[in-house]
Amino acid sequence: MSEEIEATAAPLHEGLRLNAIGLLVGFIAGLPRLFFPLIAVIFGASRADDSGALLPFIIAGVLAMSLIGRWIAWTRFRYYTGDEEIRIESGLISRTARSIPYDRIQDVSIEQKPLARMFQLGEVKFETGSGTGDEGTLSYVSIEEAERLRELVRAHKAGVASVAELSVPADVAETPPIFTMDTGRVLTLGFYSFSLVIFAVLGGLAQQFDFLMPFDIYDVGAWLGLAKDNGDVLNGIGWGARIVAAITALAALIALGFATGIIRTFLRENGFRLDVTPKGFRRRRGLLTLTDTVMPVHRVQAATIQTGPIRKLRGWYALKFVSLAADSGTKQGEDSDHAAAPLATMDEIARILSAAQIDRAEPGLAFHRGQAEWWMIQITIVALVILCGMFALILAANAGWKAALLLLLLAFAAITFYFQWRGNSYALDTDQLFVRSGWWRERLTIAPQIKIQSAEIQQGPLARRRGLASLQLGIAGGSLEIIALPIDVARQIQSQIIDVVAKVDYSQMTKHRD
Repeated sequence: MSEEIEATAAPLHEGLRLNAIGLLVGFIAGLPRLFFPLIAVIFGASRADDSGALLPFIIAGVLAMSLIGRWIAWTRFRYYTGDEEIRIESGLISRTARSIPYDRIQDVSIEQKPLARMFQLGEVKFETGSGTGDEGTLSYVSIEEAERLRELVRAHKAGVASVAELSVPADVAETPPIFTMDTGRVLTLGFYSFSLVIFAVLGGLAQQFDFLMPFDIYDVGAWLGLAKDNGDVLNGIGWGARIVAAITALAALIALGFATGIIRTFLRENGFRLDVTPKGFRRRRGLLTLTDTVMPVHRVQAATIQTGPIRKLRGWYALKFVSLAADSGTKQGEDSDHAAAPLATMDEIARILSAAQIDRAEPGLAFHRGQAEWWMIQITIVALVILCGMFALILAANAGWKAALLLLLLAFAAITFYFQWRGNSYALDTDQLFVRSGWWRERLTIAPQIKIQSAEIQQGPLARRRGLASLQLGIAGGSLEIIALPIDVARQIQSQIIDVVAKVDYSQMTKHRD
């Protein structure tokens, strides 16, 4: 939380500055953000007379202003470690202070980008689950200081006065990890992570450098003319050459997608290691940017097991934890689940779930599907829209083939709704809730009932007339939904979960665990 500077109730130790070498690291890391302003300056100066002599001084001035600005910000930045909170003060003209109580800190992660790793520096991020990602970031401090801060938070949350009083020494020898990914498995995950994000990157670069393009990229006529010219070229070659060219282009596109997926996966997941420590789950991963994240076990709100049709045939699954703190690199509004095992067998996942105090579904546990009528209502609405479109096309001249395409679209929608019905189901035992969803990308979410914070019954106009409802279940850091339930079943599940939750004194449970 941000606030104006004022005296705190708890005494604060002497304020500390960030590592001075971090000024250089931050300046170099920020150079890409100066690239476009520099290009604009160079492009503008090139139109002026005698610009060549002034250009080096202009570039040096822009870089010097950036470095001076960072130095001023560094001199005005302090962080304090008090008896009850960590306090971060920053700002030159408008001074602000951010107080982060120890009992609100849910995750302390240490991140090392390539340049910072060269100087043995790291970024410390304090995450509180406030919905805004990391609430405090220290860029950059030495690795020793980063570890000290993490142990300090742990000591205060354990109720001791100093790190030395912890029941388990900070430098205790590491035990074997509960899960790791070697190079072969990372490569396998890369093959499953087919991605064409490179085209989005190229599109962004084209938008930034549109002034260097030979034509206006927003000119539809120019693109149509380019397509016509290429079409004329294709008309001049035989059908065999066209087929070979099309196959070659498709193969190149597929190869680019696989290469992009493999590279992105190696950068993110290389050296993946998950340990169970006295502090909780500790995850380390990354090729260029190293991340070291610790999440207490009791902060795990739910677990999600994901797979796909091809991965499932090979026996591969992914495990993610739902928690209040956002995962490294995620932004607000994105999926904030913590990857605990990106590519694992079910036996490996079972060991991690056991350490997280979450049980797998018993073999005899009955899963129940929602009412098929729920999907019949949706397909009926889609069918009415498509039939209206078909009627309009039939009335138009030479539009019969378009009407046939709409029939294929209707058939595809019907098949999709059928698989959605088969892929969605739920089950309850005495302690946990299991929710399956998805037909192409299957998901099984397991949530202890005592972690569920709200249970809301929702009904649309048509569903209410048919006696159907969906049950929205709120958990810290996410939500669950059971759809296509008869209203009496939805109320029964709601009552069962609320009865379990009402018996738990969360204040005492949190105090004991923290």
